[in-house]
Amino acid sequence: MSTFILAFGLFSIVMVGMAIGVILSGRTIKGSCGGLNAVEGADHCLVCKKEIDPNSPLRERLECPRQRARREAAERAAG
Repeated sequence: MSTFILAFGLFSIVMVGMAIGVILSGRTIKGSCGGLNAVEGADHCLVCKKEIDPNSPLRERLECPRQRARREAAERAAG
């Protein structure tokens, strides 16, 4: 039982230390570039503000069915 208490205390101290380090660094938590930031027809990444590749296959996979149907209909009408 004393081993469990010692391990729990050690992990608690490490987690509190990491939390204090994040708080004192002043940086905000942010997501990765791309991924879900590429949805909803955005032209730029919501995190880093870089331009998103319009031909990315990720956009097609994450698109809702209504958006996909509208996009395909627009492509058929244009071409």
